[in-house]
Amino acid sequence: MTLILCAWAGGSRGALFTDGIGRQVVLDQTPRRIVALAPSVTETLYFLGLGDRVVGVTRFSAYPPEAAQKPKVGSYVNLNPERIIGLTPDLIIGTADGNPPAVIRLLERAGIPVFVLNPRNIRQVIESLVRVGELCGVRERALVLADGLTRRVDAIVAKTADRAKPVVFLQVNLKPIMAANGNTFLNDLIRLAGGVNMTRDEPVTYPRIGLEAVIRGRPEVILISSMDRDGAFEAARRQWLNWTLIPAVKHGRVHLVDSDLTDRPSPRIVRGLEILARYIHPDAGWND
Repeated sequence: MTLILCAWAGGSRGALFTDGIGRQVVLDQTPRRIVALAPSVTETLYFLGLGDRVVGVTRFSAYPPEAAQKPKVGSYVNLNPERIIGLTPDLIIGTADGNPPAVIRLLERAGIPVFVLNPRNIRQVIESLVRVGELCGVRERALVLADGLTRRVDAIVAKTADRAKPVVFLQVNLKPIMAANGNTFLNDLIRLAGGVNMTRDEPVTYPRIGLEAVIRGRPEVILISSMDRDGAFEAARRQWLNWTLIPAVKHGRVHLVDSDLTDRPSPRIVRGLEILARYIHPDAGWND
């Protein structure tokens, strides 16, 4: 995948890239000062070995641990443009999910290149890794890392392809109880892991789900992956154990999942996929 479309732009020498929402972004040189506008972007840059170029991150960018020491520019949905501009970046990498378009336009008007990522499923997360690698001049490294991630995804799909597809209820919020429909990363994770998302056909992206609906849905696996960082996750898991009418409860298949591994479109989402596959198909003969 080659994203450099032109060697000349705007009358001066530069590389022209097309970002995830179709915008053209010109870079006159390899970026050395990068601001990441989402924790997933921060993780991607560090995965590529570019942590030394990161000069600003958003709140909750705590992986890897050294990322937490970088200057903060607000949350990914509530950015501080003045703080970002003050860090004098030569590239800003944002995300279509969450970053306010008005802030992106403001940063563009300030003369800073802004590249927006927009992965919609797990394989596109891996493609985004290559895009960032090309932007930052480490394309070959990115391709090698992307190949490794793709192999891991393919191994999960092959392992579960011929097995029965259990119904999975994935809880993404504690109070109220919420789930995810078929237009989400979470649905893609469940599908690739060899399961069927109980709430895939809900019209709302993150619907509220009552206890009665879960009982009617008869999920064979219940996974709890909430972004509520102060949530009582184990207490929520124990509450489900009272409802033995639900097959997942009856057979002891109610599990907690780290939301950082399932909700962020970063390379670690592949690890999230591996964990979900083991919960959904515990008897598939995993090696680790």
